[in-house]
Amino acid sequence: MKAVLYARVSSEKQAEKDLSIPAQLKALRKHAESKGYDVVRDYVDEAESARTAHRPAFQEMIAASKNRVKQFDVILVWKLSRFARNREDSIMYKSLLRKHGVQLVSINEQIDDTPTGKLFEGMIEVMDEFYSANLAQDTKRGMRESASRGYFSGGTPPIGYLIDRSEKGANGKGRFVLDENYSGVIRRIFDMALSGKGAKEITKSLNSEGLKNNRGKAWNKNGVLYILGNELYTGTLIWGRKDKSQQPIRREDNHPAIISMDQFAAVRRLVGSKSPLRAGQDRLRRITYYRR
Repeated sequence: MKAVLYARVSSEKQAEKDLSIPAQLKALRKHAESKGYDVVRDYVDEAESARTAHRPAFQEMIAASKNRVKQFDVILVWKLSRFARNREDSIMYKSLLRKHGVQLVSINEQIDDTPTGKLFEGMIEVMDEFYSANLAQDTKRGMRESASRGYFSGGTPPIGYLIDRSEKGANGKGRFVLDENYSGVIRRIFDMALSGKGAKEITKSLNSEGLKNNRGKAWNKNGVLYILGNELYTGTLIWGRKDKSQQPIRREDNHPAIISMDQFAAVRRLVGSKSPLRAGQDRLRRITYYRR
């Protein structure tokens, strides 16, 4: 039988405390050898959550299972939680695999096709989903606690700032500090906006000078509008805007400001005036400033 191996970790931290990708693959390969399977490919998703179906290697594997010319007969996983932690997704994808004659095998969970085996499998899936939801809730609680104390809450810091990790919050993150390579560019963008230039003209000015953003790419209008609508540059941290269940956290004077509150407010007023910035007002209104 032809087999493929699927391994996944959701984060670097999990890779350290849980079974790493190399360790998973080693165990899977050993199991395949004991069963006489011919391993034709490894599929690996690193730093990907099982709660989303947008895992690139996973999706490639599922697509391959539907190929008219059968490429493999069995998928080996360390545990079912590596395959999915959402029971709805798990049922859907396992049904699809069965339709195409592909078997899913968890090498650490002895599951068969008997009624008892199916019951056991369902219980595992329910527990995995519970664990995932509980972990997400705990993570969110930790992020909120860190944000309430002024710490960075994850993701990519906005251009103009770096993260000082010498002092870490409960979530292991640090605090915002100025990125001297770009903070001056942020000030110029606000100055140009306050002088009456629109986002399109500001973008053109930056690119004509050969300036690049922090990803080494040319500036674009949306990037400029994002900056002009981001209150973080006033030294204010806002977290939890999208959470309708509780009030967002707002901390003024949380970190070094690049512009003043007055400058930010003036730009906001220009959005509602006859200024060229008004053309981007819908984009500005949609910006959620910092994160979540």
